[in-house]
Amino acid sequence: MLKGFRDFILRGNVMDLAVAVIIGAAFTAIVTALTTNIINPLLGAAVGKPNFDYLVGHINGGVIEYGKFITAIINFLLIAAVVYFFLVLPTQYLLKKFNPPVVEAPAPTKACPECLSDIPVAAQRCRFCGQPVAAV
Repeated sequence: MLKGFRDFILRGNVMDLAVAVIIGAAFTAIVTALTTNIINPLLGAAVGKPNFDYLVGHINGGVIEYGKFITAIINFLLIAAVVYFFLVLPTQYLLKKFNPPVVEAPAPTKACPECLSDIPVAAQRCRFCGQPVAAV
């Protein structure tokens, strides 16, 4: 029973997931600091206020803080933009640069126009039906 647990824990994908969670938690602090300390103040300078927490509604004595919801949506969009433009795009560029797409070789066979059998590209006559085949 313990051997099975050890094998499960030491499997590659479990360790990769653990590392990803740890790196993700550390990266969250970086992205949050960027959006809180740099992007939100720039947005506040352009719009006038860095967040919308001041927006509240009063209904039958209850307080609805819809401004916090709007601020959360804007923060989510800012974090998504930072992740996309500073992580995803550069990573895709580097992957394309270091791993160019593989060009597939042309097929070594062609179809006989008479019987539709696969024959070698250099063949001048079909081996199945005997018809002459034009060279490609």
